[in-house]
Amino acid sequence: MAMRIFPSSSSPTPPLRSLFPSQSAKAPPSVHFSLALRLRRARVAASAAAAAAAAAAGGPERVSGGYEVEEEGGENGSFDRGMSEIARKVPLFEPARGDAAAAAGERPLPINLELWLYRAKVHTRKYEFSDAEKLLNKCIVYWPEDGRPYVALGKLYNKQGRFDKARAAYERGCQATQGENPYIWQCWAVLERKGGNIRRARELFDAATVADAKHIAAWHGWAILEIKQGNIKKARNLLAKGLKYCGGNEYIYQTLALLEARAERFEQARTLFQQATQCNPKSCASWLAWAQVEIRAENNAMARKLFEKAVQASPKNRFSWHVWALFEAEQGNIDKARKLLKIGHAVNPRDPVILQSLALLEYNYSSPNIARVLFRKASQIDPRHQPVWIAWGWMEWKEGNARTARTLYQRAMSVNSTNECAARCLQAWGVLEQRAGNYTAARRLLRSSLNINSQSEVTWMTWAALEEEQGDPVRAEEIRNLYFQQRTEVVDDASWVMGFLDIIDPALDSVKKLLNIDQPSGSAAQDKLKSAGEPSNVTIRTSAGAEFPGGSREEGSDASDLANADDKESNKAAEIPESDFDVDGFIKRRLGLDPAELDAVLEGSDPRGVVSRRRTQRLPRKPLPLLPVP
Repeated sequence: MAMRIFPSSSSPTPPLRSLFPSQSAKAPPSVHFSLALRLRRARVAASAAAAAAAAAAGGPERVSGGYEVEEEGGENGSFDRGMSEIARKVPLFEPARGDAAAAAGERPLPINLELWLYRAKVHTRKYEFSDAEKLLNKCIVYWPEDGRPYVALGKLYNKQGRFDKARAAYERGCQATQGENPYIWQCWAVLERKGGNIRRARELFDAATVADAKHIAAWHGWAILEIKQGNIKKARNLLAKGLKYCGGNEYIYQTLALLEARAERFEQARTLFQQATQCNPKSCASWLAWAQVEIRAENNAMARKLFEKAVQASPKNRFSWHVWALFEAEQGNIDKARKLLKIGHAVNPRDPVILQSLALLEYNYSSPNIARVLFRKASQIDPRHQPVWIAWGWMEWKEGNARTARTLYQRAMSVNSTNECAARCLQAWGVLEQRAGNYTAARRLLRSSLNINSQSEVTWMTWAALEEEQGDPVRAEEIRNLYFQQRTEVVDDASWVMGFLDIIDPALDSVKKLLNIDQPSGSAAQDKLKSAGEPSNVTIRTSAGAEFPGGSREEGSDASDLANADDKESNKAAEIPESDFDVDGFIKRRLGLDPAELDAVLEGSDPRGVVSRRRTQRLPRKPLPLLPVP
């Protein structure tokens, strides 16, 4: 851009003075940061251009510290427009608010990160998801290098069913931490595993172990994935690597012990369980899993002692009281089972599963009206808990109220129509329609159940029995053959075959799957007790109590017929010596509960705003030890 510059004896013209203020002049407060930066860079560029033009013209004299520009609009334009064009083309960097604050030294203290993460957790527990999301995003803005906000945000989205956003949060976290945070990789892998993307989950678990070879959750989670895929030897190698890099770990030992127990190598299983409990004596999951293995080995006295250990290790754990109560009910100790369930409800008043099992117990040994009250209370505590509606519907069907049962089954299906619990509901509903003579509806319901879970043997056999009942044995044989052709079998060497329908994974909060252990020769009452209360993923082998023509049982109502206890098992239970564990004294000392007021707590709890007595009557805390004064 060519221009003519003439020295001037007068002061600079107003346009230049207004465009390039002097160093002493103060910019008004309203001037934006980007505008001030633009003007400063434009002045530097204008000075450089003026110097270059002066040198080319032979060096004009500078008078009064300024230059006079020819006020004529030639083909090259005016000096003002030229400087404006230069200022417009200067690239500007405008950082985000968090980066600008951090660059200016306004980054909050690190303690704020801990406080915001805790507040986000509290908001999540209260289902205030929007507030939690805002806090976590705020943490990411100020501390993008910390992996905890990304993990918490991904779990928050996962809890809401927003899996795409959870996946995006994990990906963003891996990029921000440069792939060095194993927790983000591991959480992302669990998300992909639950979504059925097994290949991608393997890659992510592998990335987690590369990021940190001592990250035990990655090795264990990867092993669980391989077990569910039938790759038992691969899972064994992964568990061995976990022990190699991470040392002794309760989850690794527990998983290995369950594998040994399925192969009926009970001595090896006991050794591994001992190592698991030595790693963490407070692990309720290890004690409960060990107790279930002892039940499988028909060592009931040892199982009862292990249940007592589980309760002492974690007095407020809902699974410890619940599973122990189911064991006592199977042994014929109904009063003790009822008492244990009431203690579990007093400690965990927001748990509908305990009330569901207690309702089934009262139905079989007390009164249907008491069971209805408990079912209604459980449904009010958690209206989206499907097993409660299914068990309630089964009870109404047994009482002859088919219309009420259909309504309850419809309510269960309205919660979720695609999970395993829905498959069991459809199967139970199909049997109801079969007994009512609605064979077309029964076929449609059973077919819908198989569309969700095609591996359910009981559903296939129910359908075959229906066709035989209708006088079509050829069709019934075709259905049986179709089941045997499409079923999936896991075959491996005898010492590592998985017989559990779902391996226990306490790290992922699936201790509920303790009730999935197969019983090779146990009583029907125990199987039905196991079906009585566990949510969602638990696979039930026996029915809610109804039998097929021909002696087989239906599946799918998450209920139990406790009245059909085996006489031999009851006689065997009578020979088991009673333990010296004082339950009443324990709950008084550790939980602040009065055994005489358990019924009052059960009857007086409000499902809409129930609060445990532990919160209202807190135990006195022990005084802190006095430190020596220097």
